[in-house]
Amino acid sequence: MSKLKIGRGASKVRRAPLKATINGTVADDLALMCEWSENDLSYLVNLLLEFAIAQSEDFQKHKVESVAMLSKDTNLVTKPARRSLPQANDISLRSEKEAAE
Repeated sequence: MSKLKIGRGASKVRRAPLKATINGTVADDLALMCEWSENDLSYLVNLLLEFAIAQSEDFQKHKVESVAMLSKDTNLVTKPARRSLPQANDISLRSEKEAAE
């Protein structure tokens, strides 16, 4: 099992909002961890989630498979054939033929 390393004061990261409810003991531990590491709560939650996700072998396998499937699906999609617009000469020839008939 790998180790989680928390850098002190390293919470300068781009963030996205996450709405979640956690139980009281986890909240207490997070508050203590914030105090100990001198980082804010959102940074630590992000760090812990990244660590947990990286440790989940089943999820990592699923992630690789879904990315491979997605790239396979996009390679199968063919572009529609381009229709060429009629040239001015073609239009005038058709008009002359229709007028002759």
